[in-house]
Amino acid sequence: MVSIYRRKSLLDKLPKTAILKDDIEILLSAKDYLTQLLALIDNATQRIYLTVLYLEDDEVGRVIVEHLIAAKQRQPGLDIKVFVDFHRARRGLIGHDNSEGNAGFYQKIDQEYPDFIKFYGVAVKQREVFGVLHLKGMIFDNKILYTGASINNIYLHYQDKYRYDRYSVINSPALADSLTHFLNQRLIASPCVYLFNRQPVALQKKFRSQVAQQRRQLSRTDYELAEMPTSDLTITPLIGLGKRANKLNTVIEQQLRATEHKLVLYTPYFNLPRALTRPIIKLLKQGKTIEIVIGDKRASDFFIPEDQPFRKIGLIPYLYEVSLRQFVKKHQNYIDNGLLTIRLWRHEQNSFHLKGVRVDDRIHILTGNNLNPRAWRLDIENGLVIEDKKAQLAPLFDQEHEQIITHTRAVTNWQQIDDESAYPQAVQLWLKRLHRTKLDKLFQQYM
Repeated sequence: MVSIYRRKSLLDKLPKTAILKDDIEILLSAKDYLTQLLALIDNATQRIYLTVLYLEDDEVGRVIVEHLIAAKQRQPGLDIKVFVDFHRARRGLIGHDNSEGNAGFYQKIDQEYPDFIKFYGVAVKQREVFGVLHLKGMIFDNKILYTGASINNIYLHYQDKYRYDRYSVINSPALADSLTHFLNQRLIASPCVYLFNRQPVALQKKFRSQVAQQRRQLSRTDYELAEMPTSDLTITPLIGLGKRANKLNTVIEQQLRATEHKLVLYTPYFNLPRALTRPIIKLLKQGKTIEIVIGDKRASDFFIPEDQPFRKIGLIPYLYEVSLRQFVKKHQNYIDNGLLTIRLWRHEQNSFHLKGVRVDDRIHILTGNNLNPRAWRLDIENGLVIEDKKAQLAPLFDQEHEQIITHTRAVTNWQQIDDESAYPQAVQLWLKRLHRTKLDKLFQQYM
């Protein structure tokens, strides 16, 4: 019997493009991501568009730029554009307060190689804490490399550590054209999309009103794709910003509710919005199977080892673990009867950044959306929804899942998760303050 949510699904009404099974390749590691990224740059002949939260001024960031420059030298007509978050480009990594940020790096590249690469900074809100450019997808001619990862040493496993993500390569001229059209027509034309190449990195007086206007426009923007094929294997690109009329959020929620057998969720942080926890609990009551794969607190990119100076940003992994412990305790009966599986990922000193949704064997959502309140309300997010009516891609995504859970442990009892009394003293003190003032809930809305 077809679910009522499936019959009335927004996804059924949206344009999509048909693909073949062989048009999709899944990469299984961060090193594979680096290898494929360099190969795609080196082989591009028409266009290279990189959309990431940031392209870091570090060893691998400079390697990527060197390959982009070499590609332009081989193909002078090659269109190369890089889109990053405006605010993030003007500062360094968390904990590197003295850094000049990446904007200076972009300007130095342009001074040496004028107009080889256009570096655009996109401002979603006046301040980074209230919203960032979280769009994903790199375009190389007619291929898309879609991943939640940005570009730096850790994401690309260039040195000792890596940050684990999902990585897909999709061959689709229609999809590549759609993503490219959005970047050129919806972003570059905006006054809040800042060309870093030669402009001084300074905010104009009109910046606040311009950003607010742009946000309203982006919240009503869709990817343009005219196709409505009757194929058994299709992809729908979606974009979302804000709580209202957010098509990406709506499709994710509707597809969760339409689960007929098994739902799989990947998220780096256990901080699900209510729009997702409600259908999850309902599915469990209906006897559906749910598997959630989460990063252990020590695999969080916010985790601060005990031998390093503590900063308040380091509270985040502990806040998420507190929420996870409460959730598991409340729903222990579903773990006991085999309906709910919680897996915690941890591998040495590496971090976990996976996100995505799998509904039965028919829906695969590739996205940079962290499935948390911040992604749901503040950041501009996108995703590719693969509808696979005949489960042609099931073996491919099964293989990816098996690789993902290699370094996980299943939580069989809520007492296996650390209690607050086991946390470092500084963490305990801050958590008590946050709990007492109820600021912990506010904190989780913005991180």
